[in-house]
Amino acid sequence: MSAGRSCPAVVPANKYRCEATSTQTVALFDVKNGFFMKPRLLFLNRSYWPDTEATGQLLTALCEGLTEQFDVHVLAGQPNVTSTHADWESIDERNGVTIHRVKHTTFSKRNILQKGINFLSFVRACQKQIQLLPQPDVVVFETDPFLLPFVADRFRRDTGCSMVGYLQDIYPDVAVALDKVSDNWAIRRLRTSLFDIYRRCSKMIVLSKDMKQLLLESEIPDETVSIIPNWADTQQIVPVDTDNRFRRRFRLENKFVAMYSGNLGLTQNLEEFVEAAATLQDDTQIQFVFVGQGARKKDLQQQTESLGLSNILFCDYQPADELSHSLSAADLHLLPLTADLSRCLMPSKLYGILAAGRPFLTNAPETSELFEITKFHNVGFTVEAGSPSVIAETIRTAKNDRATLRKMGRRARQLAEKRCTKTLSVSAFAKSLHEVVGESSKQVAPVTQTTTVRRAVLERFERDVAFRH
Repeated sequence: MSAGRSCPAVVPANKYRCEATSTQTVALFDVKNGFFMKPRLLFLNRSYWPDTEATGQLLTALCEGLTEQFDVHVLAGQPNVTSTHADWESIDERNGVTIHRVKHTTFSKRNILQKGINFLSFVRACQKQIQLLPQPDVVVFETDPFLLPFVADRFRRDTGCSMVGYLQDIYPDVAVALDKVSDNWAIRRLRTSLFDIYRRCSKMIVLSKDMKQLLLESEIPDETVSIIPNWADTQQIVPVDTDNRFRRRFRLENKFVAMYSGNLGLTQNLEEFVEAAATLQDDTQIQFVFVGQGARKKDLQQQTESLGLSNILFCDYQPADELSHSLSAADLHLLPLTADLSRCLMPSKLYGILAAGRPFLTNAPETSELFEITKFHNVGFTVEAGSPSVIAETIRTAKNDRATLRKMGRRARQLAEKRCTKTLSVSAFAKSLHEVVGESSKQVAPVTQTTTVRRAVLERFERDVAFRH
């Protein structure tokens, strides 16, 4: 596909069996040049490489994993890790993915008004820039920020391309669950508009059974909703049981480490774990470690100082090549998930924990998929939310039963290798996208010059092309 292709994306296609992956794939035929092309994808998300946010890292891995079968483009914001415009203003290409950056405001995330300005600035920039990009066959929106579905839907109407929703979380439900907004008329109207867009999507991809059930209850057609979980790179993240650099660097060799690793934001409700640390401060062997950044980090540090705690250590995000050591440094990971949030998201940090072969403690509700995974595979402990004393007692019990922890850790690693790999998720994603491209090729378009081209392609397929691998 040339970068300057301008015809709409709904192009007749033919399916063939790919023996290597046993999935349905689609190739598009270039009439002018006489060769097959990869379908073109355009992902919309603010965060992308080199950002360290989980959504950015996961999207980067997904897009790079799709490049063998698709021509992949990403429309993203300026990276958080760079301060010079020269690093991001031009189009970049990395590992086969074309990255298109837009300039937007980058005020502090701690101020909700400034954060809203950042969102609106990025969305406005996307609305302008998306019209200038090479025409995709499928536009895939995420929810960073949650207004991106409106950008994608308008683009779909303007171009005729297919649209796919890829939800790491479900808005505005997640904001209501966090009490960031009240469930008022305006929020309900926003939800109606967003879910109307979801109904117009060829596919809706979510992370868990809970998220799918929420969409089904909102009358999103069952046949359009697919569950594709997140993953961890089980080759990059491996258990490190001896000579752990993270433990050595922070002098944790003789400690029982209860670790939270990830975004220190609003969705985690980490105050409960700080209160649990206060209950356990008399046990000098137990050390809490919070690894990451986020809007609530300063608040958590202030809470720790006000309680006079010395058993909590705060660390920055660790480089990708250090994740095996940092995640393996934990004897027990902390994995919070409230009842309301369990229907809106699935913690991506679960998969890194499993890959590192470590057990975890979660306060997920009994009705959630996270609770089900924990119990069914026996890879961690469950406690009721809202009880720091129970959290503390469970941690103390775990410290005194290292044999059980080791067994849970081995099962966690086995589960990661069997069911939570990037290969499985990327393959499932590619299959869903090929189905979308294949279905879009059957659509009937208005009689235009472009439609004539489509018909010519179809006629040539029928007359000259019969391909099956």
